[in-house]
This record gives sequence, structure tokens and C-alpha cells, in this order.
Amino acid sequence: MKKTLPVARARWCDIDDIVDLVAGALARTGTGAWLVPDVHRRRRVLRAVTRIWTEHALLFGEAYLASDRTAAAVWFHRYGPIPPPPGYGERLAVACGDYLDRFLRLDEVLAARRPTGPHNHLAFFAAVPEPRGGDQSGTLLATSRARMDASLLPSYTEATTPTERDLYARHGYVAHGSFTLPDGTTAYPMWRRP
Repeated sequence: MKKTLPVARARWCDIDDIVDLVAGALARTGTGAWLVPDVHRRRRVLRAVTRIWTEHALLFGEAYLASDRTAAAVWFHRYGPIPPPPGYGERLAVACGDYLDRFLRLDEVLAARRPTGPHNHLAFFAAVPEPRGGDQSGTLLATSRARMDASLLPSYTEATTPTERDLYARHGYVAHGSFTLPDGTTAYPMWRRP
């Protein structure tokens, strides 16, 4: 009998599920509302932008998905500079439309805070709202984090809520100050040594 693992490394065919989770989580935040103020367009625009970065992560990193599709983690291996996604400027302009400047501003703020040395970057971590995604989110984070630790490089992420910050702290991440995102949300850069 074949046993289904609770977490699996994502493949290209899993992108839609990952994009749905990440865009859904982002749409519920103040940052998502700031990026796309039009509630009727928000999820569609966030899905399109998330797709660009998730596809890129499968080329320059890896992603993990809970077997029940309730949680996803998207990582970049930042062993050195990573080129932007192919045709990024044009693809982003098409995806964002009138909100392009907001996405470019967020990119700029996050890039300015990101460490420059080699590390693994947890770019997206999303789970369906509790209680359905509760158990799987911790398992997914632990599994993907263990895989990143195997590279013997530190890991980096940004938490944008105290709940997120606490979850990452339980998994060995340490907050290093805070900064403000363009929408006014406080972000906590977090670092973890393997």
C-alpha cells in the first residue's frame, strides 16, 4: 500500500493550487488591499502576479504543497543574484494594469531589506484559514525548512503579522527589527541558521 506523505515537493502541475493559496491569503491582508484596492479585481491580479513568481521559484528554488492542498511554501535559493522572471516588466504590467506602480514599490522595499549573502528565501507561505489549515501549515513549514537546512545556508523570510512572526519563531526564526511596507503594514525580517 502506498502511503501519501503530508507534504510533497511541488511540481509544475501544482502551480494553480499554490497560486490559489498564496493569492487567497494575500487578498485578505492590508497589503493585498493596498496593492489592488478594487475588491472585484484583487484576487485576479494577485493570482497573476503570484503565478509569475511561483513559476520563477520552480526554476530558481523550490516549492512545497500539503497533500490536502491546504498550505504551500515557495522558496528561492539565493546563492547569488537571481535574474528577474523572463519578460518580467511586460508580464507584470499586463498582470497589474493600473496598479503596476504599487507592485513595483513593494518589490523595491522588499529587495532593499533582503539579505545579500547566500541564503534560502521563503518568499511565500500560505495556508487556508484555521481550523482546516492549522495542522498542515506547521508540518509544511517544518518539512520545507528541514530541506532548506540541508543546504547549510541560513533562511530568510518576512512576517507581516504577529501570528506569522510567532509561527516562524516556533520554527527557529529570529526577528531582526522591523520595517514598514508601503501600505503601512509592519514587516518583521526573520532569519534562521540551519
